[in-house]
Amino acid sequence: MRRLPDGLVNRIAAGEVVERPASAAKELIENALDAGATRIDVVMRDGGRTAITVTDNGMGMSREELEVAVERHATSKLKGEDLTHITSLGFRGEALPSIGAVSRMSITTRAASAGPEESAWSLLVEGGRVTPPEPAALGQGTRIEVRDLFYATPARLKFLKAPRTEYNHAVDVIERLAMAHPHVAFTLGDGGRTTIRLNEAEGDLFQARLVRLGAVMGRDFEDNALPIEAEREGIRLSGYAGLPTINKRTTSHQFLFVNGRPVRDKLLYGAVRGAYMDFISHDRHPMLALFLDVPPEVVDVNVHPAKTEVRFREPGLVRGLIVGALKHALVGAGHRASTTVANATLGALGRSVDNQMPQTSYAWQPQNRPGYGSTVSRGMAESGMAYQAPIGQPSEEQPSGGMWQDEAPQARSEVPTPESVALEAHPLGAARAQLHENYIVAQTGEGMVIVDQHAAHERLVYERMKKALEADGIKRQMLLIPEVVDLDEASVERLAARAEEFAELGLVLEPFGGGAVVVREVPAMMGEADVAGLVRDLAEELTEFGEAMALKDKLAHICGTIACHGSVRSGRRLTVEEMNALLREMEVTPHSGQCNHGRPTYVALGLNDIEKLFGRR
Repeated sequence: MRRLPDGLVNRIAAGEVVERPASAAKELIENALDAGATRIDVVMRDGGRTAITVTDNGMGMSREELEVAVERHATSKLKGEDLTHITSLGFRGEALPSIGAVSRMSITTRAASAGPEESAWSLLVEGGRVTPPEPAALGQGTRIEVRDLFYATPARLKFLKAPRTEYNHAVDVIERLAMAHPHVAFTLGDGGRTTIRLNEAEGDLFQARLVRLGAVMGRDFEDNALPIEAEREGIRLSGYAGLPTINKRTTSHQFLFVNGRPVRDKLLYGAVRGAYMDFISHDRHPMLALFLDVPPEVVDVNVHPAKTEVRFREPGLVRGLIVGALKHALVGAGHRASTTVANATLGALGRSVDNQMPQTSYAWQPQNRPGYGSTVSRGMAESGMAYQAPIGQPSEEQPSGGMWQDEAPQARSEVPTPESVALEAHPLGAARAQLHENYIVAQTGEGMVIVDQHAAHERLVYERMKKALEADGIKRQMLLIPEVVDLDEASVERLAARAEEFAELGLVLEPFGGGAVVVREVPAMMGEADVAGLVRDLAEELTEFGEAMALKDKLAHICGTIACHGSVRSGRRLTVEEMNALLREMEVTPHSGQCNHGRPTYVALGLNDIEKLFGRR
């Protein structure tokens, strides 16, 4: 047995703390934040392999503090020997000696308490060898330059990726720290161009966070984020979560911060999936940033040298707080859908107009049918003429010629009445038309709304089912003629084994011979549904869930399947009263802005945006 030399110990620690250039930058930036910096500038050349420079305006260090700072396990952040009350980002005292052990590092610093006649101090650490401090020139704060990272451990260099890849890792690190500290300005550049430039956000912490999140995650998130605020047993949760209709393919836009520290925790992803289970497809992920403020003694941040993992004393409490707060915010959003839906629609319409609009003026001659203007031309806006769409049901007498003669869409419009005009004051307006027997067009005071009647009604039926389950159970309706559904024997066995659970959801079925089931009752709210299709879909879902899975654990999927089959189908012609009733129910039903898979149920277009499409603005 022998004691390892300090230099070797430092290089071993560097393997844990300094995994790549971004790791070194993270440690140095966290030191700057702990020093009270309000501005941090980072430069990374060659992806950080050649040089990493971090400059801050924090409290700086005196000569004596500088000499101690590069010693192993020397820190100013840990009071006494208590590792249960950590309130700073750094506390292990490993970063500077570990980085210095595998690079050529210079530290220049000037303490905030230094007098006008006192100079800054600078020292060098090369491969773990420290030179004495010397006077230097610098304003208040600290500048650390790390050159030739891993030159002392050549094997580590072989594991580095391309400079651009390493640089992008640093971008991710800095953006996460910037989200947690919105009142600090950040810049990141490569010596030639600046990639990140985040000014200090103004306002209180809650508002400043939204501004900073918008700068990092995009304006779409800022415009469609729901505020999150909740507290339970001394643990406070705040932040912002995106509407279900603004989502991503991966969890890359889900962020969790614990006491200002960016962490990656499976607990967050599980809690988010549970909260959004009813509102988004399993292969899509919402955008959010959540900030947990917890008493230091209930969380262990000393789990890993990189300090990106934490362990909660009561993980169930934290998960419940996150799920509850997110669900409460989603309920509060009501029927709201993200503005990205309208923006995408306008973008598609704009591209369609650009691609299909002839470059010369045209005229359509409708053979002077009643209800039609005589000429439609590109000069109409200048001449002041107006075109009136035909009122009433489509008929064979209506023209189908001209440039739209391919296949006219099935559409009908309603005659406005004083009563319907008054409905325009509602958020989703007054029904004016039905297109392709699936899309409801409504007029609002500020524009128009297009509703997917099947997707919207599917959400409404689903919410009714959840409400009924929470109350006195789902009411059943007996079929006059029981329906026999043919299946394979394995599917029949799976359905029969769950017959009691299905009955709680309003679906009564039983085996019927060797390869079929007979359905005797269905949920009353389903109305005229495709019973056979419903049973086959449920059989497939049971195959996917597995034999041991309780239906209550997959309630969202089961209820969603039933709701889909019980909703207004595409291709059904609705009366104006039915269309308006659907709009009114959407307005008072939580989550009706998206179907059970996270797709929008309606698109709202402002009149100003519509006019832009036609060059009126």
